[in-house]
Amino acid sequence: MSIVRYDPFRDLRTLQEEVNRLFSNNLTPSFGDEGIGRGAWNPNVDIYENKDQIVLEAELPGMKREDFDLTIENSVITLRGERRFEKKDDADNYHRVERAYGSFTRSFTLPQTVSGDGATAEYRNGVLRVTLPKREETKARRIEITGDREGKARTIEAKTEGANTQNTKSKETAGGL
Repeated sequence: MSIVRYDPFRDLRTLQEEVNRLFSNNLTPSFGDEGIGRGAWNPNVDIYENKDQIVLEAELPGMKREDFDLTIENSVITLRGERRFEKKDDADNYHRVERAYGSFTRSFTLPQTVSGDGATAEYRNGVLRVTLPKREETKARRIEITGDREGKARTIEAKTEGANTQNTKSKETAGGL
């Protein structure tokens, strides 16, 4: 019987070999050196908010208006489309293609403070700009407070948000906070 020396890193090396084999065999066609992620393109999106609305801006360079759709359903806004590779001429011989092409879907859940009913969209210079108005009951407003010690009225700014809207309205109609 021969003595076998214990190797504490044997299992780790085996795991590394399996992971390397997995990635080298299955992902080479789409994640090769020359085209990592080709066909898995998603447009970049910026979302920002001001006091009256939420704005979504998506970069869709080189696309026509007919190449994408925008929908709002169940408080989810979805942008779908496809950017196609258009070969100009059969005589063209491309040496490198770095721009990504393919179909895409981007979905964003809208907050309760936003109304999808008054949404507007504008597409100009490769940028889609979607404006979603906030609901009236969630906008900040000023509330007049009377009964100050000096007898002067003071104004404070109050924000109402979703569930607290009914409580604030009932307190205002009752005559005080």
